[in-house]
Amino acid sequence: MAKTKATELFTVGYEQTTSGAFQDTLTRAGVDLLVDVRAVAASRRPGFSKTALAAGVADHGIAYVHLRALGTPKEGRLAARSGDHDALMRIYDSHLATDTARDALEELATLAQGRRICLMCYE
Repeated sequence: MAKTKATELFTVGYEQTTSGAFQDTLTRAGVDLLVDVRAVAASRRPGFSKTALAAGVADHGIAYVHLRALGTPKEGRLAARSGDHDALMRIYDSHLATDTARDALEELATLAQGRRICLMCYE
C-alpha cells in the first residue's frame, strides 16, 4: 500500500486578537492559504472583514479564500449564542450533508493539496 503525505491543517479564531498579531501568527506557522469559513465574512473588528483581511494576509504572502458554504448557518449561530450546543451540532451536521457544503469540502480538499492551510472563524 502506498503512503500518502498527510496535509497539515491549522485552525485559528480572531476573537481576541488584532489583525497584525493574527497575520504574524499565520506567518510564523508557515501558512500559505487562509480559508475563511465564516458564513458572513464581515466583522466589527478592524482588519477582519473579507476585503481588508484578504489584503492584510496578502501583504504577508498568504493567499485567501472564502468558503461561505462551510460556515455555520444562522440557526446554528443562534443556537450557539443561546448555549444550545446539541442544537448547534445537529444544525451544522445537517448543513454539512448538503450538496453545497459537500462541494465546498471537495474544493477545500483540492486547495489543501501541497499547501499549509489554516481554517479561520471568529472563535
